Amino acid sequence: MRLKQFLLLLLVCSTILFLWVGWGLFGPTLSNQRKFIYVAVPTPRLQLVALVQKENVLQTTYWLNFLLKWWKVENVRAGRYKIATGMSAFQLARDLKNGNQSYVKLPINKIRTLEELAGRIGNGIDSKADSLELLTYFRNNDSLQPFGVTSQTLLALVLPFTYEIGWAEDPSMVIHRFKKRWSQFWVTEKIEQAKKIGLTPLEISTLASIVEEETNNKEDRLLIASTYLNRLRIGMKLQADPTAKYASRDFKLTRILYRHLKINSPYNTYVITGLPPGPICTPSLQAIEAVLEAPATNYLFFVASWKFDGTTLFSSTYKEHQAYVNLFHTAQRKRL
Repeated sequence: MRLKQFLLLLLVCSTILFLWVGWGLFGPTLSNQRKFIYVAVPTPRLQLVALVQKENVLQTTYWLNFLLKWWKVENVRAGRYKIATGMSAFQLARDLKNGNQSYVKLPINKIRTLEELAGRIGNGIDSKADSLELLTYFRNNDSLQPFGVTSQTLLALVLPFTYEIGWAEDPSMVIHRFKKRWSQFWVTEKIEQAKKIGLTPLEISTLASIVEEETNNKEDRLLIASTYLNRLRIGMKLQADPTAKYASRDFKLTRILYRHLKINSPYNTYVITGLPPGPICTPSLQAIEAVLEAPATNYLFFVASWKFDGTTLFSSTYKEHQAYVNLFHTAQRKRL
């Protein structure tokens, strides 16, 4: 009889212990409505547990510490870790163990300057790195050397995708994400296409950025790219209005005047011969493809149509080009 009572008592105690452990590990453990735990730098386990306890994130840190110690986690990776409603100590410990942090989505469209890129990352998302820190890194050619770019060509790596950026990622990690997507885009076939044109992938992006700023018309992009490639081949200045606008640093300009064409800048292709030292914006994939797939033509000039219908008129002689230009200026004066 006593044996049965003992076994019953043992069963009850075991059940209670099992339920207590199960609830401690897998039951909801939040003590407030905090959404994230921020770990600025790789942090030792005990220090991390102390931080969580100090900020009163959990009802108890016992199980969190128990699991991390059981899994032999000595350091927790830097990052921003999401605390979901009803989250258990087991789920949180697993995320901390594996570094499963909450990433922020960073969509990239058209960006014209390093200042704008740094601001987009530093201010546009919840990031530990501020805009000034990012900009300083982006301007440091020694820091950029491992990525095969300079401060002038960095924008070529920033293709128009949506990137996932970690809160604690430093500038080098951010650029690594840009470079990874760039490498995925620039497969062997595209690199070979660039070689046939006589340009490197970075130079393709630079020319594509000019084409990007010239027009949104798909067909015209191909012909504009062809025109610029023809000029490069014969050593003729590109004389691209978007580069004069970029040199002025007034991106709201709607009309390029003669004084803009004389701006002394390595980006002003009315002054220099050949390509600028880097992109004047982050080019779209369509603009890059337009350069890579530009048809063979004998065009050397182009101007917007005097009909103002969004089309472009191309010509192979200066005389023909001037005729189109005169028609355009005449029609433009009538519209004023």
